[in-house]
Amino acid sequence: MENNTTNQQLSNLSERSRHRSSASKDDLLVVEDLSVSFVQYESGLKQRNLEVICDLNVSVKSGEIVAIVGSSGSGKSLLAHAILGILPSNAKVSGTMMYQGKVLTSERQKAIRGSEISLIPQSVNYLDPLMKVGEQVQNTIKTKDAKDLQQKIFTRYQLSTEAGGLYPFQLSGGMARRVLVATAVSGGARLIIADEPTPGLHPEVVAETLSHLKELANQGCGVLMITHDIEAAMKIADRIAVFYAGTTVEVAPIENFKNNGEALRHPYTKALWMALPENDFKPIPGFQPTPADLPSGCLFEPRCQLRTAECRAGKPKMADLRGGQVRCIHAT
Repeated sequence: MENNTTNQQLSNLSERSRHRSSASKDDLLVVEDLSVSFVQYESGLKQRNLEVICDLNVSVKSGEIVAIVGSSGSGKSLLAHAILGILPSNAKVSGTMMYQGKVLTSERQKAIRGSEISLIPQSVNYLDPLMKVGEQVQNTIKTKDAKDLQQKIFTRYQLSTEAGGLYPFQLSGGMARRVLVATAVSGGARLIIADEPTPGLHPEVVAETLSHLKELANQGCGVLMITHDIEAAMKIADRIAVFYAGTTVEVAPIENFKNNGEALRHPYTKALWMALPENDFKPIPGFQPTPADLPSGCLFEPRCQLRTAECRAGKPKMADLRGGQVRCIHAT
């Protein structure tokens, strides 16, 4: 992993994860108390650490789809990059990341990135514009029969033999999405991270993309779906993890997202749910704080109607509640 996290830090912190009340031996991936900061230069040679993720928690089981929702800047894509070990060199990482019960050290991340853990990126620009898409998929397959396997994968995703000989600019939006999925699964990945797989796509392509993700989960893969679109997430997810200002505020079963949100736990999650057009369509007052201007206590406190002086005293811990997890002292 191209950052300053040491393997010893991760190993020391992994011991604590064995005692998590919310963890399970069935978890494929466990991320606990993840923090990510970036070293930045201010005036002259003065440095500061800008913390953009703090005490972030999420897990996913084999065969499960966990959707991660939140506004821009809440840490969704940074989580994906931390799991894959592709953060920039000025990043500092602390916390616990476990895959199949073992610590995700930098060496292990490098060894299984693209094979056991794979990314479906949000943009088709990740495809090499100068290489035929069939060759790009073959390059991710490490066996001698790469061409045959590539064609089998293309057939599985309704891509013709001729499609393998095309360049990315010759593909339709739906075809390009299918190539990205084919590239992600070609190495036999067990954990798929889909980063914003649906924005800007035609409704038919959105439905097709979600169907592919559901198929992967049905085949036993764990899927992390990073999205702004709660409505899309609800069509396929088993659980939804809600991020705010770089931390997890709630993880809830999909069945909790109904009616007036009375089954939800955190005020932000409830407000997010009720802001949807099919609900009250009522926006939340205020703005998500920037990493340089975070409140000292609960990060949502300045915008919360339930806030008390106690909310400003310190950041609440993640706690199990009614079959989910929540970071709020007023949650019931």
